[in-house]
Amino acid sequence: MPAPAATYERVVYKNPSEHHYMKVCLEFQDCGVGLNAAQFKQLLISAVKDLFGEVDAALPLDILCYEEKTLSAILRICSSGLVKLWSSLTLLGSYKGKKCAFRVIQVSPFLLALSGNSRELVLD
Repeated sequence: MPAPAATYERVVYKNPSEHHYMKVCLEFQDCGVGLNAAQFKQLLISAVKDLFGEVDAALPLDILCYEEKTLSAILRICSSGLVKLWSSLTLLGSYKGKKCAFRVIQVSPFLLALSGNSRELVLD
């Protein structure tokens, strides 16, 4: 009696994570521009609003950590809004008439993954 034919099932794993975390840095063409955490968040929201409108600007966005000296932050965004936020930050070109650019350093569905960067690892 012949062996039964093998059956294969395609399994697609979609990330069930509710949030994504982004480590970003804001760079200005001119030195000496400073923003506090509230101004930084307002800049993020206005970037999304300019590109996608009022409704999408209401996506839940949190600044978990902000460094005023380096203008870098760790953001938490709902997974459904990740692409909208990322594209908004990429296309942002100025703040109060001064040229600037967001650099997305790391993105992960896990906050712990942003704690270290293998590219900056120094072995003794």
